[in-house]
Amino acid sequence: MTESTEILPSSIIALDSRYLFRWEEAQQAHVLLYPEGLVKLNDTAAAILELCDGKTSVEDLASHLAAKFDGDDIETIQTGVFKFLEVAHAKGWIRINP
Repeated sequence: MTESTEILPSSIIALDSRYLFRWEEAQQAHVLLYPEGLVKLNDTAAAILELCDGKTSVEDLASHLAAKFDGDDIETIQTGVFKFLEVAHAKGWIRINP
């Protein structure tokens, strides 16, 4: 079974099992931990990755973020989410389930 590489509104995104998402007190930030080190995340990246639970579609993820940020323009948020997820996928942080 091959994993899709195209991120669609209906795609379900999950954190890759090699990474652990958590709050790191020493960094005062959310991070992705992996065997070779860590990635310190900004608030936006953390908000997106927190919703990459393997159950939530990209469309629902963007809608949730729009509601969280007082109904900001859903199209702008969705565009930002897609761009971030494309980068996160290229870096191997996430996997895409069709």
